[in-house]
Amino acid sequence: MITIRNSEERGHSDKGWLNSYHTFSFDSYKDPAHMGFHSLRVINDDRVAGGRGFGAHAHRDMEILSYVLEGQLAHKDSMGHGEVLGPNEIQRMSAGKGVVHSEFNGSDSDPVHFLQIWIVPKTTGSEPEYEQVKFNPEEKRNRFKLLAAPEEALGAVRINQDARMFVAEISPGTALEHALAAGRAAWVHVIKGSVQVNDRTLNPGDAAAVEQEQTLKLVGLGPEAADVLLFDLA
Repeated sequence: MITIRNSEERGHSDKGWLNSYHTFSFDSYKDPAHMGFHSLRVINDDRVAGGRGFGAHAHRDMEILSYVLEGQLAHKDSMGHGEVLGPNEIQRMSAGKGVVHSEFNGSDSDPVHFLQIWIVPKTTGSEPEYEQVKFNPEEKRNRFKLLAAPEEALGAVRINQDARMFVAEISPGTALEHALAAGRAAWVHVIKGSVQVNDRTLNPGDAAAVEQEQTLKLVGLGPEAADVLLFDLA
């Protein structure tokens, strides 16, 4: 069973310096019908103006993943990390029993476009952790590149949940398949371009909730390559 979440159905907030689309309920966007999917709680598509950002604020008991599409994202936290995240990198902050952090555009002039993803952890009250991994963009071209997993994996961050996050850049006409184990679900989010997921077509910003399927077949639709996130969820 595949249920489509169209891009235009998402919540939207434009504060001038921050333009956000919310796949699931977040902040002022309240939608009881879209509070998350399995352990996946938040997908925010954020564009932040140069020199602006999110000041110091607290989180607890959440796996927070940041994935930059364009520009640079500057991160600081109460664990002592001060890092800059760019494209083809994945950042993981396990908030655990509590952490304070800030996120700002790393440029004073150019915007930054990134996805912030929250996954509900399997256990609570752990020590907060931070991890950042860079990968070669070739690793995602016409194949699924693992970005996050519950076990240690080369080129991926480790999260406290039975969930895996992949990214793929799919050329027009190319087909990729992903097998789903019994009882598992998937969420597909299209960053750019268009893909066919089994027999359904998704365009930029669209998503698909997948349950009771054994195999996902993703086919790139022209004229440009499609960037897609795939979450494999317990």
